[in-house]
Amino acid sequence: MNIKDIENKRIAVLLSGGVDSSVVVYEFARMGLHPDCFYIKIGPEEQEEWDCSSEEDLEMATAVSHKYGCKLEVIDCHKEYWDQVTKYTMDKVRAGLTPNPDVMCNRLIKFGAFDEKRGHDYDLIATGHYAMTEVDADGYKWLCTSPDPVKDQTDFLAQIADWQLKKALFPIGHYVKDEVRVIAEREHLVNAKRKDSQGICFLGKINYNDYIRRYLGEQPGDVIELETGKCIGEHKGLWFHTIGQRKGMGFGGGPWFVVKKDVANNILYVSHGYDPETAYKADFPVKDFHFLTKEMQPTEVTFKIRHTPEYHPATLEWTSPNECIVHSKDKIHGVAPGQFCVVYDENHHHCIGSGEITI
Repeated sequence: MNIKDIENKRIAVLLSGGVDSSVVVYEFARMGLHPDCFYIKIGPEEQEEWDCSSEEDLEMATAVSHKYGCKLEVIDCHKEYWDQVTKYTMDKVRAGLTPNPDVMCNRLIKFGAFDEKRGHDYDLIATGHYAMTEVDADGYKWLCTSPDPVKDQTDFLAQIADWQLKKALFPIGHYVKDEVRVIAEREHLVNAKRKDSQGICFLGKINYNDYIRRYLGEQPGDVIELETGKCIGEHKGLWFHTIGQRKGMGFGGGPWFVVKKDVANNILYVSHGYDPETAYKADFPVKDFHFLTKEMQPTEVTFKIRHTPEYHPATLEWTSPNECIVHSKDKIHGVAPGQFCVVYDENHHHCIGSGEITI
């Protein structure tokens, strides 16, 4: 983050109450800048049902903004979140797919609904994401990976629109997490030792299955061993399981692995053994590919299908301008329709974009 690039810009900081976005405010303050801060309020639909940490989040955000002499405004995106992100999630899981609400939250809420409400008044929107950007010789702005492979969040940003990327600023993206913690403790930030949130974006401690159960309920069906056709038990709903799942199955004689869903007949197929061949795929189709910076048809790439530090080398076979078949050099565990396949260059530096796995 170069002071010359931002000193005359109108900057909005999305301040969550966590340590990452708090260090973002510090990064500006040490340059003598005092950007406007915004806390996006979501919260559960029914406060009494779910434990929500939003009150503590707001207290933390307020303390940090006051410490650095910044204004803090609360922006209510409650309706937009439940109308857009929750609808996307439930439509996908009902169809037997594996959605990623955090990916769509960035596109629809942090860089979407917020921009409609207040962000349009600002040139740049800064967040605490572990990601970087760079502008190439032709003036194109690229989303680039963070030096912290475990915390890198480019996969969560791979569906934002090009205009959203142009406004995005990631002031801590060049740090690793431990460095951010050191800064927070050195500056005596109120949340320096606060644990990272592990739940769904904006929903705090809410369990993902509880979130789904709230909208879709339960729909019991048979669990069948793929190789033998033997019924080994009953599931409570296909939407509580993902392809490749190994934990939380609750059946004896394991380990069991989810390998297929028959949505029409409400059957969950599992395989018995350790990482059976049926749980792996090397080739799979991707549709609705979203290019972050510019449309292109790269062939030699790296990719990931979930939030892990590993990048897998692959060749892309383009069947249309926004559809391709991924030919991974290695077989990948747990490839599931509905997941986003996030594509990077060969050196996993530039994030090219992402598309939905169809199988």
